[in-house]
Amino acid sequence: MKMFKLAPAGMFLGAISLSLPSVAVQQTDVKDVVEAGKKITTSANKSQKRVDRINEQIQTKLQQFKALNKEIDGLNVYNQQMQTQVENQQTELAQLAVSMEQVSVIERQVSPLMARMIESLALFVSLDVPFLPEERNNRIEALQRTLTRADVSVSEKFRQVLEAYQVEVDYGRTIEAYTGLQNVAGEERDVDFLRIGRVSLVYRTRDGQHMGMWDQQSESWQPLAANYRTDINKALRIARKQLAPDLIVAPVVQTSAE
Repeated sequence: MKMFKLAPAGMFLGAISLSLPSVAVQQTDVKDVVEAGKKITTSANKSQKRVDRINEQIQTKLQQFKALNKEIDGLNVYNQQMQTQVENQQTELAQLAVSMEQVSVIERQVSPLMARMIESLALFVSLDVPFLPEERNNRIEALQRTLTRADVSVSEKFRQVLEAYQVEVDYGRTIEAYTGLQNVAGEERDVDFLRIGRVSLVYRTRDGQHMGMWDQQSESWQPLAANYRTDINKALRIARKQLAPDLIVAPVVQTSAE
């Protein structure tokens, strides 16, 4: 049996005393490492938050940039359309300028034309069968006054002249009854006039005793035979829409051509 020798107690104490400072140093280093780790983590969190904030700002700016680019593209298309419209308007303005010059030339030509048309109309009325003389002459006088007015456009003047011509054309294809004064046997009397187009113009006194017709060749009124009385009375009622249209016998105006 072997016998072990015990080391002196002082040696163990010395060893323990020597190891205690080393453990304390290690504990201090661990704490420092932990604190440093905490600081690093905190710094990393702050950095990550800053990175996230910067990234969010970048994404926002990117969206704004894309929106601005889209708006710019739309504005470019709009500007192109506007440019095309402006060019078309400039073309139209140039055409209008030419048209205005042509209108001035036409206006200078239309005014004498209208004057000649009114003169021709007045001559025609004076040579025509003398029905509604006052109304027709008043229409011509109104046209002559309108022609000299500065507050009436050329187009309106021309329209009125054409309207007067149309009225005269319509006289040739209508039947009309109206009242007026007529010299009968040296006495001015109220009579009923009957106009059938321009082929017949007759009058009848209110009592029906006297009738006459216009003779275009002699340009005078001629007595009308009594056998026309029934047809004339019937025609007057038809012209006044008191009877339905029907066949009638009426004297016809004789012209020089006939």
